[in-house]
Amino acid sequence: MAENPYLEALKIGKREYKARVARGQFPYLPVLDDILSHAEIQTEQKIGLVQVPLEFVVGTSTMGRTRAFAANFMPIMEVGTEFAYKWAHLSEAQLTEGIRDPIVAYEYMNRYYVVEGNKRVSVLKYYKADSIPAVVTRKIPKYSDDEEIRLYYEFMKFNEATGLNTIEFTRLGNAERLLELVGKEGEWDEKTLEDFNNILFYFTKAYKFRGGEKLPIAIGDALVAFMNVFDYEETRAMSPADFNTKILQAWNEIVMMTEKDKVGLVMDPKTVQRKNLLSFFLPVTTKKFTVAFLYPKSPEGSDWIYAHELGRIYLEETFSDVIDTISVNNVNEDNIERVLNDVIRLGAGIIFGIGPQMMKQSLKIAVEHPEVKILNCSLNTPHKYIRTYYARMYEAKFLSGMVAGSMTENDKIAYVADYPIYGMIANINAFALGAACVNPRAKVYLEWSTRKGYQLEKFLADNDIRYVSDQDMITPRSASRQFGLYRYEGDQATNLVMPLWNWGIFYEKMIQSILAGSYQSEENAEGRALNYWWGMSAGVIDLICSKNVPRGVQRLVDHMKKDICGGYIVPFYGEIYSQSGSLMNKENESMKPEDIMNMDWLNENVIGTIPAIDELVDGAKAVVELKGVEEAKQESNG
Repeated sequence: MAENPYLEALKIGKREYKARVARGQFPYLPVLDDILSHAEIQTEQKIGLVQVPLEFVVGTSTMGRTRAFAANFMPIMEVGTEFAYKWAHLSEAQLTEGIRDPIVAYEYMNRYYVVEGNKRVSVLKYYKADSIPAVVTRKIPKYSDDEEIRLYYEFMKFNEATGLNTIEFTRLGNAERLLELVGKEGEWDEKTLEDFNNILFYFTKAYKFRGGEKLPIAIGDALVAFMNVFDYEETRAMSPADFNTKILQAWNEIVMMTEKDKVGLVMDPKTVQRKNLLSFFLPVTTKKFTVAFLYPKSPEGSDWIYAHELGRIYLEETFSDVIDTISVNNVNEDNIERVLNDVIRLGAGIIFGIGPQMMKQSLKIAVEHPEVKILNCSLNTPHKYIRTYYARMYEAKFLSGMVAGSMTENDKIAYVADYPIYGMIANINAFALGAACVNPRAKVYLEWSTRKGYQLEKFLADNDIRYVSDQDMITPRSASRQFGLYRYEGDQATNLVMPLWNWGIFYEKMIQSILAGSYQSEENAEGRALNYWWGMSAGVIDLICSKNVPRGVQRLVDHMKKDICGGYIVPFYGEIYSQSGSLMNKENESMKPEDIMNMDWLNENVIGTIPAIDELVDGAKAVVELKGVEEAKQESNG
């Protein structure tokens, strides 16, 4: 430091003052009274004596002393004044014994405004101290939908549990997510707080060394991204060297936090000629490519997994000269990391995980094995190291709804859904829009097969319903007729149409894309995470009509199918209203794919609700916690 600290501090203050004046900015300390004149305060809360980060002490409570300091809290009053003498005396006290007396301050939006002790703050900022003791009163703004207010309320909840005021968040949901990642219920005990502070210290040091301060996010957001990859226990055991290495591995996940639109949608595959592809590929090596499929259940017990198993078999048959496949059943959160490492050791260079519950551990393995391409069958998941894929089943559901709306005699149709997750709500609403398209009186009665107390026969009888949209297909073990759209009378089901997942076509085109290099070029072109969301135009979705559908309705479906494939018709077009009467899409406009993907509302002609997570059977909760729409994730009591 300089021989005369006050003179040096005065120079720093004057430089800041002149720079702000030149930029047309207010050159003095911000004044809380002025800030609150434009805000609505709900209440005050006595916080008491706490250690306050000096970087968060940004202003003064009233105008009284504001013009004695530049905006950076450095003094601007000349040498020889009483102010300068007192500042110098405090400086000497800091050097000899340290400033101990707490200041008095208001906290507003996690920033501190001094009531008493401005010079103490100034001296400690000059000496680059980290914190200062303060007796704090919190001014709490009235809650609103303003993003900054919502972020602050999330911070207060985090602060209540942890007592920490040194960590901030700029993305909604991250404060709550960090609490979940640590996994400590209620207030943190001393051991949890000590462990977390160690993590925060070493992470922050490594993050800043890697240039993290240049990113437009807070340290809390970056830590959430990091711990989404490496869980709390693993992070807790890391050495300082580990943090440096692991941050570099997970850097793209951290950068993803800066993206407003985190997921880039690939709506159609690039055309690749298989003949040209193989002539390019085969001369290079005769070694076969290994592709692994990981299933959360066995194909015999799940129609969803069975559809993917048919796709795997189709893929192996189609590329018998190039590809071998591996399939592993009953992969869950407990064994997935081991299974992933096993199939990689067996040579798998491409891995398809058929379930969102595999995402977290798959992300970690993808970070550690960048040479392996890992894809997860789910929707709306923003991870740079893993690509996700799904199919636009809502296109087939729209056509299925048209058939149901044409054939129902009493304008009532049942729709049986399973998980209230992203993609499912679009299917329901597309079906309802299709029914309304041909029958404006049609009502779609929604039921959930994963809801506690589910009884389909009772539901149909109570509502006098005979036309039902149910699961999309059946498994070999369960030869029920209750799939697709069917007419149900007594205990007899007459099948009408079946939406079809052509996963074999999807996997064929995806492998072609990878082997031809298109997959890699998409990665270079897109800074965001990629989600493949292909539909009828790609051949991955279809609809099959049975002979029980009237000929005229079949012709209508065939015509509409061609128009959807050609891009002339889209299910979500024109004025669309939700159950509450809100306008969700404007006249003469097509709904954006992102809005379709993120639907958390039901169409106006749907009778039913999106269930909250505590309304579901235990087996469904894990999936909904990961990929459920926001309404489904909330407890039903609000």
